[in-house]
Amino acid sequence: MSIKIRREDALKYHSEGQPGKIEVVPTKTLSSQLDLALAYSPGVAEPCLEIAANKEDVYKYTAKGNLVGVISNGTAVLGLGNIGPEASKPVMEGKGVLFKKFAGIDVFDIEIDSTDPDEFIRIVKSLEPTFGGVNLEDIKAPESFKIEEELKKQMQIPVMHDDQHGTAIISAAALLNALELVGKKIEEVKMVMNGAGAAAIACAKLYVALGVCKENIVMFDKEGAITSDRTDLDPYKSLFVSAKPVSSLLEAMTGADVFVGLSAGNVLKEEHIKAMAANPIVFALANPIPEIGYDLAMSIRKDIIMATGRSDHPNQVNNVLGFPFIFRGALDVRATAINEEMKLAAVKAIASLAKETVPDIVSKAYGQNTMTFGREYLIPKPLDPRLITTISPAVAKAAMDSGVARKKIIDWDQYHVDLMKRIGIDQKLMSRVISRAKKDPKRVIFAEADNAKILKSAQIIQDEKIGIPILLGNRKKIHSLIEEHKLDLSNCEIIDPFEDDNRLSEYGQLLFEKRKRKGVTPYEAKKLMRDRNYFGSVMLDLGLGDTMISGLTKDYPRTILPALNVIGVEEGMHRVAGMYIISTKKGTHFFADTTVNVDPTEDDLVEIIGLTARAVRTFGLEPRVAVLSYSNFGSSKGEVPTKTMNAVRKAKERFPELTIEGDIQANIALNTELQQENYPFSELAAKGANTLVFPNLAAGNIAYKLLMEIGGAEAIGPILLGMKKPVHILQLGSSVNEIVNMVAIAVIDAQMHAEKVSI
Repeated sequence: MSIKIRREDALKYHSEGQPGKIEVVPTKTLSSQLDLALAYSPGVAEPCLEIAANKEDVYKYTAKGNLVGVISNGTAVLGLGNIGPEASKPVMEGKGVLFKKFAGIDVFDIEIDSTDPDEFIRIVKSLEPTFGGVNLEDIKAPESFKIEEELKKQMQIPVMHDDQHGTAIISAAALLNALELVGKKIEEVKMVMNGAGAAAIACAKLYVALGVCKENIVMFDKEGAITSDRTDLDPYKSLFVSAKPVSSLLEAMTGADVFVGLSAGNVLKEEHIKAMAANPIVFALANPIPEIGYDLAMSIRKDIIMATGRSDHPNQVNNVLGFPFIFRGALDVRATAINEEMKLAAVKAIASLAKETVPDIVSKAYGQNTMTFGREYLIPKPLDPRLITTISPAVAKAAMDSGVARKKIIDWDQYHVDLMKRIGIDQKLMSRVISRAKKDPKRVIFAEADNAKILKSAQIIQDEKIGIPILLGNRKKIHSLIEEHKLDLSNCEIIDPFEDDNRLSEYGQLLFEKRKRKGVTPYEAKKLMRDRNYFGSVMLDLGLGDTMISGLTKDYPRTILPALNVIGVEEGMHRVAGMYIISTKKGTHFFADTTVNVDPTEDDLVEIIGLTARAVRTFGLEPRVAVLSYSNFGSSKGEVPTKTMNAVRKAKERFPELTIEGDIQANIALNTELQQENYPFSELAAKGANTLVFPNLAAGNIAYKLLMEIGGAEAIGPILLGMKKPVHILQLGSSVNEIVNMVAIAVIDAQMHAEKVSI
């Protein structure tokens, strides 16, 4: 999906709060004088002496083994060109964020003020004691070739220029699978490559390593075909001189099986595609505008297989499929290099993964009921959680087999578990949620639209096509805020309840019919319609929107009551419940009930357990439920232990497929070692709980707020469970990012309501 980025939003994102996108966080406690003495002087002398005696111990006592240097001189930044080292820093920080998010790798970004390749090489080589690996980034060709080649010779840690090899590895995996689908042999195909920069040369080299005949490749640069009569070629382009007397791109494309573009947008024309052989393979990888548009290419040839660098079409060739996991595998065996064997292993692992059954969690994230290997699914999706456990072991094994590994992995099953733990596989949860929401956007009623945060969120929702905003509020104030904050919400419907007395009367009458036996008069019902939470709830009830968002400026009870009075609880349920998604370094957990039920009975708890378990499955995870208490399996007596114990017994009868335990203390529920030692019979002893049900509102509410303020947890919610139609209440004072996350969840809820299944 192409995302519209506003200059002001991008600048604010990078500047607000602590400038930049990364920080250094201690991994050890520093809470006492002893801690400080161990961390620095005099305690630090001990590991220093150990490393002095044996340099390999630097991996044992420091962060080197999980630390990559992302290094650039800013001479070829994205599509911006030679903008200098300072201007490249936001990109390098961004690369560091991707390393951390996808593979749990820490990064220091280094921007070097030198365009002299020899000086650059000397500086980077001198940093070898610091890093476990080096990712070169955004360095212009041909200097980038020399820099990488020399550093690989001189350094005993993995070095990779991702601009070259990342694209090569991902596109090579797509090429292998595309050729398999059309039944063509790699050694026989005729290939045209448009572009002869660092990425194109690396792609060509890797394709040849896979079996493409160099003689069958015709490469073009800005001056035309790279042929033997050219006198302006550097040594790298000279590797791919064609003996064929080609005078034009059209001539080269005639009868070609494969086109790979790493050049500029819209250079490929209809006649080029028509001239290709049967079942042509076209990788138009220029970004953001490919060499030929996807829709145009598909309309020209029905037998075409197409890939681009864009996320809004099938077969996105995205470097994030490769570099985090390649470095992960290389670091984990302390490889001295990233060699051809390791790159080829990554290619084959990626290609192979695309042929495996796609997990439901991935299909749902991309809004597709079925996602199977074929012309529109050549390579895995970037949010596939299996990438790290597929690519990293393949790379690590190739490093061991090729003799560049200094550390052996013996227990591969344990390594698989370690990889999952290292990043907390659930960190991608919200990315999957947003991707899934985009596949079927729903109408979102914003009940507090005369608020700047809501309007900024609506802008993102609209631009990213997560949902279709309906803005409810004072029209003049909304327009004023839109103008003040330079937003573009002209396509959004704005509804001002005070402008339409007839609608107020109509909605008031509908509310009266619902509440006339609850003490509400016709006059009071119409008066209540001036409250936008009532007005929006009636709109939702009438089908004039698909979901409603409110609560930014009002406390929870005043926000939820109108929705309960108008919409009500879903059929078969007696109550609603509130759930938070709590994300920490240790993973993602689900807390309930944190917002609605003050002191639930044991039967209430059973219903809350069922609602929460269903919601967790909605996010693609299998719930492992702990019903919390101050007791462990009857160790203490009292009202709470008795209530939770009885609730668990009834829940097991009602939901026999559910993994559930209680009464149990929070620390025991999460700590598998303590359970295995003291309560080995527990259903949670193997994996621990990911879903915590609290005995009352006070416990749940206090717990999540403490985690947010003291523990640094990110809380997404509250997510309202069990409503007849999807209504979601924001946390008072939510940030724009939190609002967008909640809207994405609300949209998925609306999607599921349309399918007669709710969160």
